[in-house]
Amino acid sequence: MTVSSMTGFARTAGAAGDYSWSWELKSVNSRGLDLRCRLHGGLDALEVAARAAATKRFHRGNVTMNLTMNRPDATAEIRINEDVLGAVLAAAAELAKRIDAPPPSVDGLLAMRGVLETVEREDSEAERKTLEAGVLATLDEALDGLATDRASEGRRLDGIVAGQIETIAELTAAAGQLAAVQPAALKARLQRQVAALLDNADGLAEDRLLQEAAVLATKADVREELDRLAAHVDAARELLADQGAVGRRLDFLAQEFNREANTLCSKSQDAALTKVGIELKTVIDQFREQAQNIE
Repeated sequence: MTVSSMTGFARTAGAAGDYSWSWELKSVNSRGLDLRCRLHGGLDALEVAARAAATKRFHRGNVTMNLTMNRPDATAEIRINEDVLGAVLAAAAELAKRIDAPPPSVDGLLAMRGVLETVEREDSEAERKTLEAGVLATLDEALDGLATDRASEGRRLDGIVAGQIETIAELTAAAGQLAAVQPAALKARLQRQVAALLDNADGLAEDRLLQEAAVLATKADVREELDRLAAHVDAARELLADQGAVGRRLDFLAQEFNREANTLCSKSQDAALTKVGIELKTVIDQFREQAQNIE
């Protein structure tokens, strides 16, 4: 199984009765799973079910689920607002007592603001359930599409990250070869320096200088760092072959890789080994950037 990216997009549409709708889902990087629902058309009650459906599929990522509703063919009813009409008639009758005026016409009354109301037909309980079931069904399709898109991007990331891990392994091996000859080179250099000091200074104890040389040689030993780098390479390979969300653990490994590479560079007493250490740090930084895209 390849890794899954946290980046993806999906869109689905559906229709039932007078309604049509569309789901648009977007996913970007996030440290955890951050779900955002924007439900229009009075279907806010579906948010709990929508979040539950997304949580079953994803472990990380900032996922936005946007539902757009349309009802272009809905039939509307024309109703008379009896309260407003009564108030208008009462006002007209009161005014008629004061001035000589004809009674208001039907056209005039209906033209008064608020007398006539346009009311959309209310859905029956069965129609509402059918609508909600259809909306959730297309959400499932959209979530499947988003998962497919994230998996497709994940396959691309898998190849990139696997290549970076192999590069880290090759550089670690190269560093091991250079480190193998470092003690002898360091010993020879220290011997020359000790000899020069003894020839040009009075009162310096040779055994003391040799002790200091031994301490320097111990500090320059990078075998532990190389062993840990090799172990981290094995762990990274296992994670890429794992079933599930591995992004957080890969990100942690990137930090461990970087720690060992930093120590390797600080201990290095050889220009060639330092160069390999710097190359390691560069690849590790690239590896960490890609790991932060993985679910």
